[in-house]
Amino acid sequence: MKVNQLKAGAALSYISMGLGYLVSIIYTPIMLRLLGQSEYGLYNLVASVVAYLGVLNFGFGSAYMRYYSRYKVQDDREKIATLNGMFLIIFSVIGLIAVIAGTVLAMNTEVIFGSELTSTELSRAKILMMILVINLAISFPNIVFTSHITANEKFVFQKLVQMIKTVANPFVVLPVLLMGYGSVGMVVMTTILNITIEIINAIYCIKTLKMEFSFKNFDFKLMREMTVFSSYIFINLVIDQINWNVDKFILGRFHGTISVAVYGLAAQLNTYYLSISTAISSVFIPRVHRLVANSDNNSELTKLFTRIGRVQFIILSLISSGLIFFGRPFINMWAGGNYNGSYPIVLLLIIPVTIPLIQNIGIEIQRAKNMHQFRSWIYFFIALGNLGLTIPLAKVYGGVGAAIGTGIALLIGNGLIMNWYYHARVGLDIKFFWKEILSFIPALMPTILAGILMVRYLSLDSILHFIGLGIIYIIIFCVSMWFIGMNQYEKDLIGKPIKRIISRVIK
Repeated sequence: MKVNQLKAGAALSYISMGLGYLVSIIYTPIMLRLLGQSEYGLYNLVASVVAYLGVLNFGFGSAYMRYYSRYKVQDDREKIATLNGMFLIIFSVIGLIAVIAGTVLAMNTEVIFGSELTSTELSRAKILMMILVINLAISFPNIVFTSHITANEKFVFQKLVQMIKTVANPFVVLPVLLMGYGSVGMVVMTTILNITIEIINAIYCIKTLKMEFSFKNFDFKLMREMTVFSSYIFINLVIDQINWNVDKFILGRFHGTISVAVYGLAAQLNTYYLSISTAISSVFIPRVHRLVANSDNNSELTKLFTRIGRVQFIILSLISSGLIFFGRPFINMWAGGNYNGSYPIVLLLIIPVTIPLIQNIGIEIQRAKNMHQFRSWIYFFIALGNLGLTIPLAKVYGGVGAAIGTGIALLIGNGLIMNWYYHARVGLDIKFFWKEILSFIPALMPTILAGILMVRYLSLDSILHFIGLGIIYIIIFCVSMWFIGMNQYEKDLIGKPIKRIISRVIK
């Protein structure tokens, strides 16, 4: 059953993402035009500031996974109930702190956003900030329930709920936008939808998974241990906020909401890119913790690390190369000519981030081994370097400069330092990993050649030409990967389900 949950969870992740991208392709252009570029930029700017309050969870969600897996192996229901109770209390208190901190921020928007925003934009920013803070605060206690669902590997339910949320979002938001309520109406409806989903998760955990809570014996010793473990994850959260949100804040102060809007669209595409990779690795998180808890076999961990990385690379290389050749006309047709500047920004973000994305299961391996401290400190100093580069570059070159600073930080931190650490300290065979990844280069050559010829000699300006050439590009990529790049395991991931479907249809 667990294997079925893993396979179904991974499959549903991609179905959910595919559905999400389809919805986004239809919904985003409408939303951009109804909001206008300036208000879309304002929403992105406020959301980037509120996102910093997300670090208040201190990484306790990952700590829950670690300690739950330990107590589950021991079949200690009492300690699991105590763990559940502790986390519910902790996250409820954190939610209250978030509301207080968010209120202080909302009362000081003029200081935070500077002089580039108009008085109307500052007034609307206060309202947006308070609603987003309430949304964030309510989401904190829900971390206990989502972590419990993941720890029990109930991926089918989890992904189905995500699919429902993805489809429902435009249906609840668009009517409000059409009535003219703008970004404020959008975040109100999104908050209501999020609360509904969080209630569904809680009911499922309590009713179906029989989740138990004990508030009698708050284990302060365990709390201290978890705090030490989570402190380094907290540093990672701060780093992620610097890497992915500080650019918008800096652009808002120097260039205003229009520049934030252009960068925000590129960041949105980058977020989609990130989610594609994590959809595979996320369903293997419990397996990693179990493998480390039971045997801590580095050979098996390297095989898992490499196997997942290869699958992630196949998918990400199709998307990243496709964006290189088709990204500019896609953005112009999809979002409009006002967002043409998003094209170089998105390339500067996704190409460097591909390295950590095909290795992101390694983060969980470090956490399971309690060896994530080094990564936290290295990323902290890299993030400071990113900040130091981004401020002058963004001031002079706008969004492109901000993206260059982020890209350099990612290449140094993930491309060089972390690969050394994986190999020298964690015990993973990184030479073997990169040998396996680089074996895809011959399979990429026909695709790259086709892309160059298409861009140079054929028109991509019309929708029909764009779709037709895009389909041809995907076919060339798939054929080349199947016959040159993929191994038997990867072919079976596609071939076996298709054979089973055909067999059932014939029967």
